[in-house]
Amino acid sequence: MKIDKTLLSDLLLLAVTLLAAGGWIFSKEALQGIAPLSFLGIRFFMAGVLLMVMCTPQLKRMTAAHWRTTLGMGLLFSVALMLWVNGLFLSDHVGEGAFITSLGVVLVPVVAKLVFKDTPEGSTWLALPVAIVGLACLSLNNGFRFETSQLLFIVAAIMFAVHFNLISRALIQVPAFALTSIQLTFVGLSATGVAMFVEPWPPQISDYTWGWILASVLLASSARFLIQAYAQSMASASHAAIIMVLEPLWASLMAIYWFGESMTAQQMLGCTFIFLALLLNRWRSVRQLLKSLLR
Repeated sequence: MKIDKTLLSDLLLLAVTLLAAGGWIFSKEALQGIAPLSFLGIRFFMAGVLLMVMCTPQLKRMTAAHWRTTLGMGLLFSVALMLWVNGLFLSDHVGEGAFITSLGVVLVPVVAKLVFKDTPEGSTWLALPVAIVGLACLSLNNGFRFETSQLLFIVAAIMFAVHFNLISRALIQVPAFALTSIQLTFVGLSATGVAMFVEPWPPQISDYTWGWILASVLLASSARFLIQAYAQSMASASHAAIIMVLEPLWASLMAIYWFGESMTAQQMLGCTFIFLALLLNRWRSVRQLLKSLLR
């Protein structure tokens, strides 16, 4: 039986969001038995090398200019992920962290306007205040203050938005899989290098923790990126955009099930506002999807 390409891409992208959400759970579990930068280094180095083996032909076509561009973006990505993993390490609420980090999606067109002089859609300026209200609901849950983990997630989200803009421009010239594998490997090397100076080294890792690390490497990193690239090659922009928005929702639901997390009414309101901001930010895709479904 032949499966429709659109349906197949939708199912694969749904799997990608579940793997990405699962990555929050795998990472949080692994961090119970290993320091954050050591974990980040091992996870991304192993995932990067695994992807490199799979895309050797693309790597051979990389020029010196491609390498300089990729490594430069890898440095930015490394810093962003180091902030993110420390935020996750300090956070008591995985779901909240997932929603805050997802603000990077809303900030992508804002960064494009401020840094690259692009002209974002009008929906961006509607989404931004809604996202700010959502963030305020989360940060004001314990009074008027940001927790350290929340600040780390926010700064990481901003850096992810910058990185996304750079990636979009680099992919015009640099092969996608080669760029991804090099950046993941660079993150692994950078995090490991920093960990050697600021964390106990070499890390003592139990078999239990290794299980979560390998789940992060194989499922949340390598499999996720490979499936995402394949699915996006078949997907329409509208379908891909809407489905990828589901990641923080899945992460929150998984954290409720796995860690027994609960949300106050104010936290739920904040996450709802952020999710609404994500949909507003992708309004053109939402509208196209609705039109295609109503035909």
